[in-house]
Amino acid sequence: MPFAVAADNAGVPEGLSMSRRFLAAVAVLVLLAGCAGPTKLAERSQQKLESGDMWRAWQLAVRALEREPLNPTAKSAAAAAGQAIAADWERRITALAAVDSLRAADQTLEFASFRGDAARYVTVAVSPTWPVRDRALRVMAARTRFAEGTRAMASRRPKTAYDAFVTCERYVTPYRDAAKRADDAYARALTRIAVVPFASASDPDLGREVAEEWRDAIAQQLQPPAARFTRVLGPEAISGRMTVAQLGRMSREDAVKLGRKAGADRVVWGAIGGVTSETRLLYFKDSVARRIVQKNAAGETVTRWVQVPIEVVARVRDVDVTVDAEILSTNDGTSLSHQRLPRSTSARVVWTSYVPEGELDRYALVADDVRESNPERAKDMETRWKNVCGEGVTLAQVLAARRQTRGDARYDRGSLGRFAAGTAFVFLQELPPAGDLARAALTGGWQPLRAELARLDGIDDVDLGVALDHAE
Repeated sequence: MPFAVAADNAGVPEGLSMSRRFLAAVAVLVLLAGCAGPTKLAERSQQKLESGDMWRAWQLAVRALEREPLNPTAKSAAAAAGQAIAADWERRITALAAVDSLRAADQTLEFASFRGDAARYVTVAVSPTWPVRDRALRVMAARTRFAEGTRAMASRRPKTAYDAFVTCERYVTPYRDAAKRADDAYARALTRIAVVPFASASDPDLGREVAEEWRDAIAQQLQPPAARFTRVLGPEAISGRMTVAQLGRMSREDAVKLGRKAGADRVVWGAIGGVTSETRLLYFKDSVARRIVQKNAAGETVTRWVQVPIEVVARVRDVDVTVDAEILSTNDGTSLSHQRLPRSTSARVVWTSYVPEGELDRYALVADDVRESNPERAKDMETRWKNVCGEGVTLAQVLAARRQTRGDARYDRGSLGRFAAGTAFVFLQELPPAGDLARAALTGGWQPLRAELARLDGIDDVDLGVALDHAE
């Protein structure tokens, strides 16, 4: 027997239609509850306050005022919730002051921030005695931080002192001469970094180029707020003070002296180790599929796959190189940090003797019917192809390059960046030299050094073990 169908729900069973209407009604009720008017929200706020949930009461009252700023019920609810929050905050700060006056002073700042934000809705009243207690806690905190800053400057910790003097004026503005002392501390806290050419026994130019690339990248990254006190000096600070003999053969001692002459507080010096290189030949020899589309005697379109033997040869060059990077104090030569940074890259060129016929999109590693009937075969073909030709290099790309290539293609250093990014070059007759690949591998190796300089940014030299009274 067919289902009975309601006239306004054609094609929908009656029971199902009633269910849908019921769910729709529930959804409307939920929506109306969520979109309650300002007065209703204010009433809910009062209920929450009576149950002891003053913060939820505040949120509901604020929502009501955002919808209707002059609603008297909402204003009354907000004032009541705000007064309850203020009284609770005063009580907690007073209790905390007895055991930790600095934390209590921090709470006065949060309390003041709340009242300032709340002012757009309602004035949050405080007790008559609160302004005096608030002021006393802030003055005490400012006095404590001022004393900490004074002691830090006396112990030659300008970075610590700067933070302390700046914090003074969070509590009381102005407080004595804290602003001037913060400026003086900041001037002493600035840490100038010089990056000198790295030592490189195999290629002096490599050490200079890598150091310049790292310096420029790090200088761009270590801008405030990433680094508050660190400043990387430009090329002019070093180039005019370095001798030709030092290029590529700069010792640690030379780096410290050169940095000191440049006015640097710390110097980055590195030594590039030997470059190791290995070249491999890889082969893919199998049959790929070519789709043939023809019409039979009846005029119908028929698709069939034919197997095409193909051989692809790849040459891969893997290069490894290591940089030992140090951050040295120019005051006494102390090594503040030492990092060993291994880097590696590879380059790949591909060649095949097979000349494709017809449209290239008719070729596939595996025919569609074989992929369905023998997925293991398809997986094996794709894995072996990837191992030889590299990630992301397709059969169509290899065949297109084979068709377009005329004569021998030679290596050009301008393509080095694409090699470093993992691009496989089809029919290039030369692999990049090991030195060029080492240069490409090292180009992006500055991130660990930047992270280390950022870590040291807020640490005073005296806390790093630097003998500040030492000078050559």
